[in-house]
Amino acid sequence: MLRRVPTTGTLAIATLLLTAAPVLAHDGGEGWIGETNDMLVTNAGFILIAFFPLFIFFASLLQWRLEKRKDRRKADAKKRASAAGGW
Repeated sequence: MLRRVPTTGTLAIATLLLTAAPVLAHDGGEGWIGETNDMLVTNAGFILIAFFPLFIFFASLLQWRLEKRKDRRKADAKKRASAAGGW
């Protein structure tokens, strides 16, 4: 049964992606913003250029904090084990 889960999930996602295009293709191909021009495309590119380095920076900060927390918890567990006087 667990072998079917990835296959079923992949099939469901592919089906949704394939059916989304015809559903959204109305109004002559205009999106939610309206008619696009060079300025809009350029600004979208600049937003992407700014987003990815910021995302990497904040994800790295999060990982660094989690690693610090893990190291602190391991050190505390080691102290408790040595203070208990076990084998």
